[in-house]
Amino acid sequence: MIVPLAAASAVDVAARIVTQKMADNMGQQIVILNQPGASGLIGAEQVARAQPDGYTIGGFNDSIMTMVPNLQSNVRWDILRDFEPVSLVATVEWGLVAGNQTSYQSAADLIAAAKTAPGRIDYSSGGPGSPQHLAMAMFSAGAGISLTHVPYKGATQAAADIAGGQIPVGFQGLGTVAAMVRGGRLRLIGVATPKRLPQFPGVPTISESGLPGFVFNSWFAIMAPARTPKDIIARLDAEVLKALGDADVRRKLEDLGFTIRGDSAAELGAMTRAQLEKYARVIKEIGIPRE
Repeated sequence: MIVPLAAASAVDVAARIVTQKMADNMGQQIVILNQPGASGLIGAEQVARAQPDGYTIGGFNDSIMTMVPNLQSNVRWDILRDFEPVSLVATVEWGLVAGNQTSYQSAADLIAAAKTAPGRIDYSSGGPGSPQHLAMAMFSAGAGISLTHVPYKGATQAAADIAGGQIPVGFQGLGTVAAMVRGGRLRLIGVATPKRLPQFPGVPTISESGLPGFVFNSWFAIMAPARTPKDIIARLDAEVLKALGDADVRRKLEDLGFTIRGDSAAELGAMTRAQLEKYARVIKEIGIPRE
C-alpha cells in the first residue's frame, strides 16, 4: 500500500491499523510505503502506473483525490480514469489546534486575534492543496480573516512545529494529533464536527465557538490502479469490511477520532465524482489560486 502522505499522519495511522488486521485475516503481508511530497502527486502516480493485479494499492485522503486535482495544474493522472475505487474505510474528523505558547482557547479567540492583526498570524499545512490548507482557507473565508499559509511537506511535521512553538495554529486530522493533544503538547481548541466528539467532550465545536455552520472532515480511502479486475476489487473491499468488523480495530480508530465507514467501491466512486465538483466550486468561491 502506497500512502502518499507522511508517516504518522492521520491516514497513515489508520492504514496501519486496518491493513494489519487485513493481513492477519488474509495470511498475506501488506507493506506500507510512505511517499509524501508534492501534495501527494508522486505517490498517487506510482499507484496509477502500477500493475493492476491487486498487489499495489493506494491509501489516499480526499485531498489527493478531490482537492489537489482542482488546485494543481501539473497532475499527470486523472482520479476518475486512472484508478479503481476499493473502499471508503473511514472519515477523519478534524480539529483546530494551537500551540501552548499561544493564548487561544477557542476558535473565537483566533478569529478575534486575526481581526486585530490581519495576515500576521501563521498557520501550517501539509502542503499546497492539502486538507490542512483547504480547511483553514474555508475557515478564514467564513470568518472574514486573513492568515498566512506556511506549507510543509506533510501533516506530521506541520503539527510538530505547532507543538514546538514555531507556528501558532493549524487545522489537523485528529488521527495525526490525538496523542499530542492527550499528552499536553498541543491544545485542541475546536472540533470541525456538527456535534462535540465523545473522545474530547470538553472541546467545543467550531460552529458553537466562533464560526456557525463550519464542518470539515476528510477521508481514508483505498484505491487501486485502473483495470484491476473486479473480482480482486471485490475481495479487497470484503477484506476491509471484515477488518472493520473487529472490535479492537474499531476501538483504536474511534479513540483516534475516526468515524468508521466501510463504504463500497461503487459508493466511493460516486462520492469522488460529487466531491470533485464540490471542491471545484468551493475553491473558486474562496479564491484559492491554481498552482
